[in-house]
Amino acid sequence: MDFQEMTVIDENIATEGPQRRESGKRGRKPGRKSADKVDMKAKLERSRQSARECRARKKLRYQYLEELVADREKAVFALRKELERYIQIAREIDEGKIPEGIQALLEESTELDLKQEP
Repeated sequence: MDFQEMTVIDENIATEGPQRRESGKRGRKPGRKSADKVDMKAKLERSRQSARECRARKKLRYQYLEELVADREKAVFALRKELERYIQIAREIDEGKIPEGIQALLEESTELDLKQEP
């Protein structure tokens, strides 16, 4: 039979990792009240400044979105107007009439087709 040699593991070495310090406790430390007040005032001022900047960014974002919506609404109205024009032309053609401006519309359409072809 083969035997493996047993080794003794030191407990301190086996638990390697971040060493914990007892002096690193969280929370308030006694005897620092005057410095804490100054720090607290600075912290409050930073918080107020951060809130002002956040509100300013929010205002700019809303202005941008409102402009975007207004532009899209203008585009929708223009497309509706164009659609109404095409509907009117189609009604006149169905009635056997030659609509006013149909020649210009056809020329526009052929110009666009020519520009799109390579």
